[in-house]
Amino acid sequence: MDLRPHSPAVTALRLCLYALFAGLLALAAVRADGPAPLAAALGTGAVFAAGALSGAVHRSRRRAALWLAALSAAWLVLLALSPDGLWAAFPLYFLHLHLLPVRWSLPAVAATAAAAIASFLVHTERLTAGAFIGPLLGAAVAVATVLGYEALYRESERRRALIEELVATRAELAAAERTAGVLAERERLAQEIHDTLAQGLSSIQLLLRAAQRLLPEGSPVGPHIEQARAAAQDNLAEARRFVRALTPPGLEHGSLTGALERLRAPAGDPVVAFSVSGTPVALPTPYEVALLRIAQSALGNALRHARAARVEITLSFMETSVSLDVVDDGAGFAPADVRRDGDGGFGLPAMRARAESLGGRLSVESAPGQGTALAVTLPLPASGNGEAAPGDGGPGPGVESAA
Repeated sequence: MDLRPHSPAVTALRLCLYALFAGLLALAAVRADGPAPLAAALGTGAVFAAGALSGAVHRSRRRAALWLAALSAAWLVLLALSPDGLWAAFPLYFLHLHLLPVRWSLPAVAATAAAAIASFLVHTERLTAGAFIGPLLGAAVAVATVLGYEALYRESERRRALIEELVATRAELAAAERTAGVLAERERLAQEIHDTLAQGLSSIQLLLRAAQRLLPEGSPVGPHIEQARAAAQDNLAEARRFVRALTPPGLEHGSLTGALERLRAPAGDPVVAFSVSGTPVALPTPYEVALLRIAQSALGNALRHARAARVEITLSFMETSVSLDVVDDGAGFAPADVRRDGDGGFGLPAMRARAESLGGRLSVESAPGQGTALAVTLPLPASGNGEAAPGDGGPGPGVESAA
């Protein structure tokens, strides 16, 4: 992995930096006054070329440090023999900043600037402001340029990660909306079939039974009425099977208690516990659908938003009502703020609408940092024993799913 963020722009800048360093060394070699400065310039160039052409320098921080140490040592020799070696200090600043971590590169830049100042004083043998301002200003420009770029790059990466997360979240939300729409349409169709076709066939069957009782024994119409009753019974059974096929997936293969039991994770964190209080009774499908949807929504909120470690779900059967309690130990929130926002946050408006559509009520107790306790209570049907009326089998009104 490269030691610095790698992009086409960084690659181009690095090549320009290498070209600048090589050009300055070539100029020092051309202007060398004697074999010793020339040999120092060529030696520095050889060390530089060995590292610049080696990809290992850009993959290993240790190799980069060793190469820069050797390059700096060769440059110091050149600096001692020729004043022209001073020019290579500026690209050397960038090499240190580019290949070394900040805690090492800043001291290396400071040492390079000090060496450049010392070389200038030795070779010119006079003290001027330019001897200090030039190397120090170059070092400051190099540090500001590299660190500023890295700060901009990190901010760009954070924005890119945020955009990717937003795109993924939008896709998840779109999929959730499609699923919710499909389930809501299934519930609406099942309710329509239950309220119209199934009830109509039940009425036809009752009327035919009454008419059959009024006919005298041996009437030739009797067999036709019996055939009509059988056809109505078969179609009613088919309508009920169709309604059951439109029931939410969690209720397709069992009761409400079984569906709630399956909400528990097999193991791990968070812990989801489920219990039943009282004597379970058969509930109309609209009740089961509403309670299951509310439990799913409350559990999803506890795990996704509240980051709860434990969630307890309790289904309680009482003489005149059935209630569902979902309690978690998560982050909690201020219910008043959610109601005041009116934006449907946490799915509370949808859950409350489901409960109220069946004559029930939903209450929420929560506070920031103190978990959440949600309770929904639905009155049992007028029969008082919770048994569904004959022919009942469709889900409740098509209230949109709680998010």
